[in-house]
Amino acid sequence: MTAFVRTPAAALRSAVALIIVAAMVSACGFHLQGRVPLPAVLFTTQVVAQDDQTDFVQGLRRALITSGGQLTELSEKATGTVRVHKDEVTQKILSVSANNIPREYEVTYTVEFSVEGPKGELLPSQEVSVTRDYSFDETKLLAKENEEAILREGMARDLVAIVMRRLSAI
Repeated sequence: MTAFVRTPAAALRSAVALIIVAAMVSACGFHLQGRVPLPAVLFTTQVVAQDDQTDFVQGLRRALITSGGQLTELSEKATGTVRVHKDEVTQKILSVSANNIPREYEVTYTVEFSVEGPKGELLPSQEVSVTRDYSFDETKLLAKENEEAILREGMARDLVAIVMRRLSAI
């Protein structure tokens, strides 16, 4: 049985290769998922919304903190303000059965937001929306309601990612 012996030259080559790979990944703009670099004006952010408990607003707050920002409730301490003007989920029937029972729904999650800084408007009011559809079966009512709730949470995460990319471009 032979033992694997690593020479100092092999260890050095491995270390150099690892450093090169790390440099290439960081140079291409790679960021961990969920981490978007914030501009300096949004390091202390106030999020203003009619309903603070929606999936989108809660996700936006988490994303701002994850990206290194701080949240404040006081407008005097905020360096930037994200205003959520509209945060709504709509649902419409796509198809029905021969008995006039809905079989497929389309869910649309729409958010309208704007960003203000200390010197005025940084990002004018913008509307973003995500649409998904799902099948419905009245015999599986609880499961389908759960599926819709999971779908809405996923749509809120998608909208947060879109908004965070727009915020990082300010």
